[in-house]
Amino acid sequence: MANNNGSNNDDREESSPLLSKQVVEEDEKEQLNGKKSKEATAEVAALPGVTTGVGFGWTADGLPLVNGSVVGERMGRSQWDSSLLACLGRNDEFCSSDIEVCLLGSVVPCVLYGSNVERFGPSPGTFLDPCLSYFGLYLLGNSFFGSNCLAPCFSYPTRTAIRQKFNLEGTCEALHRSCGCCGSCVEDEPQREQCESACDFVTHFCCHACALCQEGRELRRRLPHPGFNPQPVLVMTPPGEQTMGRGA
Repeated sequence: MANNNGSNNDDREESSPLLSKQVVEEDEKEQLNGKKSKEATAEVAALPGVTTGVGFGWTADGLPLVNGSVVGERMGRSQWDSSLLACLGRNDEFCSSDIEVCLLGSVVPCVLYGSNVERFGPSPGTFLDPCLSYFGLYLLGNSFFGSNCLAPCFSYPTRTAIRQKFNLEGTCEALHRSCGCCGSCVEDEPQREQCESACDFVTHFCCHACALCQEGRELRRRLPHPGFNPQPVLVMTPPGEQTMGRGA
């Protein structure tokens, strides 16, 4: 009788609708969690340079960690090729070009600005418009205010565009790296960009010629002139002399 009662209890437990529903829900949760983990692993593995072998892991926040660095973190800014006050540039293969940039920025800054815009622009032939616009503001500033105070307001956006295109370090980030100030501006991306744009304006307004020269040196090292279109040269060499040997 005891065996029969035990078997009856087991049958009731197995046939209980609540128990079967709970088991089914647990199985569905396990399958769903397994599917999500497989999809997350596949997405991480699809990223360039990410593998699931040695050096791969996860942070406490659930971010993938590859060789000690978090995948997707912000890349560091690169520095300008030459400093703001390096008027003569550097002693390298661009030395003669740096001297030319220095002379243009000191004597005819409108020509240097037009050259920078043309080299940075998407298509050639954009030299004349920015050059003439700069020259007009240069004449107005010197005529009414006795200094070139209007042209920097027109030319500083080019510096901002160059800095953003080549991911260059701005003034706020340079101050934060050297002395630790401007920390709150650097951490917030929109606020940092506003501060960097303001610093670009101040740089052009206070050190206008030096700013134009620094931008010219940077562009000449990074971008070829849009009018320079080298064509491949086909070199043909004549065949060598051929002699026919006579059989013995």
